[in-house]
Amino acid sequence: MGRNYRDELVGVFGMPVDGNPTVVIQEAAFKELGLPYRYLTIEVKPDDLGKAIEGVRAMNMKGINITMPYKTDVLKYLDHVAEDAMLMGAVNTIYVKDGMLFGENTDGKGFKTTLLNDGVDLRNKRIALLGAGGAARAISVELANAGASFIQVVNVSRGRGEELGALLNSKTPIQAEYHEWDETYRVPSDIDILVNGTSQGMFGESPNIDYDTILAKMIVCDVIINPPHTRFLREAEARGARTYDGLTMLVNQGALGFKLWTGLDAPVKVMKDAIERELRVTD
Repeated sequence: MGRNYRDELVGVFGMPVDGNPTVVIQEAAFKELGLPYRYLTIEVKPDDLGKAIEGVRAMNMKGINITMPYKTDVLKYLDHVAEDAMLMGAVNTIYVKDGMLFGENTDGKGFKTTLLNDGVDLRNKRIALLGAGGAARAISVELANAGASFIQVVNVSRGRGEELGALLNSKTPIQAEYHEWDETYRVPSDIDILVNGTSQGMFGESPNIDYDTILAKMIVCDVIINPPHTRFLREAEARGARTYDGLTMLVNQGALGFKLWTGLDAPVKVMKDAIERELRVTD
């Protein structure tokens, strides 16, 4: 048999998507394991989402990541959606099996893996979650399923915040409440883990909270990946809190997608090193 010049295709659909660095971690993993895979970063216009998803099947792709603004809209184009992803109402990873499209959500799983791998016991923890969008929903469901006891959903939009609180109370074992974010948020002193699940931090700004209410006993997490060391995290570190950035979460969720597409365990350290070099992250 002659040489095989065909690559297996995966990638990401979104709009905008130019600044999405997932290609860096996935291509590094493929190279490390010598796999003939290519990761494509593809801009898809809203009216073309259905056709793009059918293209995944038509081109015999192994799968695709889904990013903003399509994590919810994509559900109607899939053959199967994982139970937890259906509960979250969002899919960020699709894999193809026997010609069918399966939807998963690795956002919250990557977050949870980051904490568990570092020895954080999530059972009975009290959580303050800033935001109620796709990433926040995924994180909250995973925290609830991991045994956290309470979550305060802090969000500007009352409708979305109350909806997430109601979802958690009715579909998971956690106790949830909504807190309207209409002024500077003061973190309650009994909170164990504070999570920024918003996009605030990507352009130098930071969430509107009273940073002096962050205590040294707290764990503080940010989903922002660029820059990874946000002002939100710096302020928390200055007050003695233990922090986790969005970069590690990105790598861990990417590792889960890698396994779904290839069936192999991902070289996580190689992936982390690659994205840190790309973003010029220094200690």
